[in-house]
Amino acid sequence: MKQKRILYMIMAAMLLSVITVAQSKKGKLAKAKNLEVSFNYQKQAGPGSNQYAVWIENEKGEFVKTLFVTSYTTKGRARGGEQAKRGYIVRPACVPIWVKTSKAEEKTDQQLDAVTGATPQSSGIQTIKWDFTDEQGKTVPKGNYKVKVEATLFFDSDITYTGTFSTKDKPGAITLTSELTKPDEQHKDMVTDVKAILK
Repeated sequence: MKQKRILYMIMAAMLLSVITVAQSKKGKLAKAKNLEVSFNYQKQAGPGSNQYAVWIENEKGEFVKTLFVTSYTTKGRARGGEQAKRGYIVRPACVPIWVKTSKAEEKTDQQLDAVTGATPQSSGIQTIKWDFTDEQGKTVPKGNYKVKVEATLFFDSDITYTGTFSTKDKPGAITLTSELTKPDEQHKDMVTDVKAILK
């Protein structure tokens, strides 16, 4: 009888060990593999609007990678036969936080082209993804990061969304906070329903 009890105890311990290992593996597999940012974009009429950028910073606020920036900001527009200048030079109010954080003035045209996309010509949901890599395509160190979405609503009126997360987090939504430079801005519906989800 005593031997059976010992055998049962050994079997129970082995079963518990198997369950623990399985749960551990499941936990590892459950970690997020990428970040998806989405928002509802409403095209605004007239100049001085419709520019936005999405980028990643580390927990110290240091720039990691641009995920997307609208084309006027980085390429500008040629006028009167003159060579186009970068939009943020012609119009310094173009996503100024991104310009400063990314040190855009130090980037080559080729580097900016890699993350630049055409400004949407119609309204709708915009989706941008990050695969946890830096500008060189290398996987970033494990740790805490910030995702930022900045939109120039109308000339010097700006809104920025910020969310903090860890590369060790499991899939799920990231809490975002927003900061609007002009609370009474009439164009604040340009970028709404901003979401950042780890997947």
